[in-house]
Amino acid sequence: MQGRIAHNSAERTVIHTENLTRRFGDFVAVDHVNLDVAAGQVLGFLGPNGSGKTTTIRMLLGLLRPSAGRAEVLGLDVTRHPEAVRARTGYMSQKFALYGELTVLENLAFYAGVYGINDAARLREIIHNLGLAGMDKQRVNTLSTGWRQRLALAIAIIHRPPLLFLDEPTSGVDPVARRAFWELIYDLAAQGVTVMVSTHYMDEAEYCTQVGVMRAGRLLALDEPERLKRSLPGQVWEVHADPLLDALDCLEAQPFVLRAGLAGDHLRVVLPPNVSSDAIRRTLLDRSIHVQTLTPGVPTMEDVFMTLATAADAL
Repeated sequence: MQGRIAHNSAERTVIHTENLTRRFGDFVAVDHVNLDVAAGQVLGFLGPNGSGKTTTIRMLLGLLRPSAGRAEVLGLDVTRHPEAVRARTGYMSQKFALYGELTVLENLAFYAGVYGINDAARLREIIHNLGLAGMDKQRVNTLSTGWRQRLALAIAIIHRPPLLFLDEPTSGVDPVARRAFWELIYDLAAQGVTVMVSTHYMDEAEYCTQVGVMRAGRLLALDEPERLKRSLPGQVWEVHADPLLDALDCLEAQPFVLRAGLAGDHLRVVLPPNVSSDAIRRTLLDRSIHVQTLTPGVPTMEDVFMTLATAADAL
């Protein structure tokens, strides 16, 4: 899906932060985040729950004041002009703010009115574009999570915002619905909408044009997915060994291993560039663990995230 959007590096910056920080008492939820997002990008904000993704988005929307640092969204200072920022952006929160007793059309018309939109043609257009045709008279509390998700997205873009914030929009939906939702995101991006989407699904980062890796409130990396994978500090190896869990325990304990983890019926092991795969074989054989196969692997975003997180935790 990444190849569907062309980007112009000269496009203007729509999100800019300088040392953006948010504290809750002694807890630092967002720690000096520096972020620049160009118009037309699909930025994936990747990280586990509690890593600071939602807090960052809420500061960018002017819903939370930064404890330190600053942020501009669409050229507006979020602290000075929060209402103007929210009027020009779309936001889909983790919990869809929908009225279950109202129909799809009634929900959409209500939120359109909040933005001062009373154009029936716009409602019909967005119902068609998001595949909600034929469901407009259905009560929201009868819809599946995937369909409520589509309606929440329709509400977020009813006023045609140039910038859209999606906070873990696919959490709790099945893989087919997730894929369909990303198709909708890319349809919007093809129309020129900039999208910032937070997720804890590693595979979803592959769909993005840029990925920011968050961990414990810090932005560990920001780049294109392929460049992040190429920058992985080492070689990935696919290891089939018996017994598998003993092999995992053994390799996790080795100082020369950057990362070792289960991947179905085998292990994925990341070694520094100056360490050969022979070190894996020798180490396991010394402990009477049989190595069945040992082959080079292709880096994934999960490898990138886990390696960056392990390095950050060691600091």
